[in-house]
Amino acid sequence: MTIAPEQNEAMRSNFDLIGRQDVVDYDAIFSLVGHEEENGIHQTPNNCPTTFTWDYTKGARPALDKLYEKSKKAQWNGQTDLPWHLDVDVEKLAWEAYTEDQSGFFNADLSGTVVEKWGAKEWVQFGIENQNWSLSQFMHGEQGALVCTAKIVETVPWIDAKYYAAQQVADEARHVEVFSKYLNEKMNGHYQLNGHLGLLLDDIINDSNWDMTYLGMQVMVEGLALAAFGFAHQMTTEPLLKQLLRYVMADEARHVAFGILSLQEYYAGLTQAELRTRQEFAFEAAVRMNDRLASQEVWEKMGVPQKDAVKLLTQATDRKDFQVLLFSKIVPNCKKLGLLDAGDGWLRQKFTELGAIAFEDWQDTTLDEDAMAESSPMERGLV
Repeated sequence: MTIAPEQNEAMRSNFDLIGRQDVVDYDAIFSLVGHEEENGIHQTPNNCPTTFTWDYTKGARPALDKLYEKSKKAQWNGQTDLPWHLDVDVEKLAWEAYTEDQSGFFNADLSGTVVEKWGAKEWVQFGIENQNWSLSQFMHGEQGALVCTAKIVETVPWIDAKYYAAQQVADEARHVEVFSKYLNEKMNGHYQLNGHLGLLLDDIINDSNWDMTYLGMQVMVEGLALAAFGFAHQMTTEPLLKQLLRYVMADEARHVAFGILSLQEYYAGLTQAELRTRQEFAFEAAVRMNDRLASQEVWEKMGVPQKDAVKLLTQATDRKDFQVLLFSKIVPNCKKLGLLDAGDGWLRQKFTELGAIAFEDWQDTTLDEDAMAESSPMERGLV
């Protein structure tokens, strides 16, 4: 939640920002499990005013105009440009993950937990549920991006940004469409929205500052998603999902670049107090996204008590490494925006505590090949 700069003399504590002092507090993390409203509808207030502009000069912001023109050439059809005819054997894929120890828990001490008695059948089911959960969160996140980008069209004051955001709305609709189709036709439906991701989406939409939508969604949520898609694309052997993810990644790189190109100009004119608020928001978003990776909903469905799940999670060092890797896009992008070292470098300290500061000199997304591609994923032969 944003506070006025004059109220923000000093950085707020972890408790003020995320409701707890310890970032890794599994009791707090597991206390929030996502659910779906009975009527299938979730509503959240939108406190940012709609902004019209009477300056219709196209190209006044050349970098945004260039991105908009490239996006016109990079479109693809989710119904006809993916090999939906392919069969997907989810049990086979989960078995492969099981035999290759992709669960990350085989070397953990399972004694005294319900998982101790699991055999191949249970681990394969866990793999199926985990993939379903992951893809479901991708889908929910894409709907969040759809809503937030539509909000950017309404609230951003520059016509070049409105043009590009309108193009991205179509991208996000396509992403929701293809993930939903995959989950419903190739898997077994979807999981509910993770509670921590839901809180973050509500916070982004609730904020009264138009740039917070950019920061929360374009830079933070989509930055983490871009890294997660890349990891999933690398790990899966399923050809339909692999191609789907690669096509979505091509779009996402443009989306994150859009956020950086827009915010660079705006943040250059903010006061230190205003930048502090953005630093705090970025940290809060990072923690919320990290919290969701505990996949509380999967453990609950598999009948694993919280104490057992926590015992496994605290031992799974490779999963921790994976979680840190997901920040590989976020940290260099925050550095490019000047947020990492603004003021006293508080955000640098926080990313250091999260173990993610090593990514600060990685390539930012504006330099990503996908962000500036001149043609569609099909024309480029992406798989």
